[in-house]
Amino acid sequence: MSFIRNILKNSRADKGGNFFLLLNTILGYKVKNKSLYIKAFTHRSMNIKDKKGNAINYERLEFVGDAMLSAVIAAYLFEKVPHGDEGYLTKMRSKVVSREHLNELGKELKLIDLVESKIPKSNFGNNIHGNLFEALVGAIYLDKGYKYCEQFIYKRVIKPHVDIETLEGRVISYKSLLIEWCQKEKKTFDYNVYEDTGNDDLKHFSVKLSIDDKVVSKARATSKKKAEEKASKRAFFAFQKEITKGF
Repeated sequence: MSFIRNILKNSRADKGGNFFLLLNTILGYKVKNKSLYIKAFTHRSMNIKDKKGNAINYERLEFVGDAMLSAVIAAYLFEKVPHGDEGYLTKMRSKVVSREHLNELGKELKLIDLVESKIPKSNFGNNIHGNLFEALVGAIYLDKGYKYCEQFIYKRVIKPHVDIETLEGRVISYKSLLIEWCQKEKKTFDYNVYEDTGNDDLKHFSVKLSIDDKVVSKARATSKKKAEEKASKRAFFAFQKEITKGF
């Protein structure tokens, strides 16, 4: 019996066949190369390696899944929006494959219930959901080929979630939108980020966002990026009429 089959046999997730029973329900077909899907739901904390010392986890499959999602969504938008130029199509694709949206898709399919990890699920960050979704797409492509992968993306992503008019109004980064507006209107802006000295267990960062040397919003979060995005969102709604008019 091969190394990967031993992993499959001893996998906690596969006891009683529950892992593949759930997976077949999600996919709508029986998987062919089971080892790919075991890998797609194995977290690096398991610290499993093959005979050559290569890590067995979902991270490389994420790379493949990300590429397949981008390719299928790009082809769909190219056909669906013939008037869209390169910049428009790129923005629209980014909205579909944004980390936030992929996380929603992973949660929708409850993929975290299938993951094999030594870390309690309650300790995972939100991005685990999107990472697993990408890994699953990568496994589908390597197992069944492009056509099956395309069909899965159409079924789970495009048909239920890709509406052109809705996408056009979706903001995936308030910070990017705000900076673009400031540059267009020749306004100065500054994100003053500093470490918060509160009594929280987790480290927090606070930010003061200034436009034309005037503080227009403040925010606090567990990372600099989140704090800046939260402050940008508050500023966006404060200047929404001017911003939407400027575009």
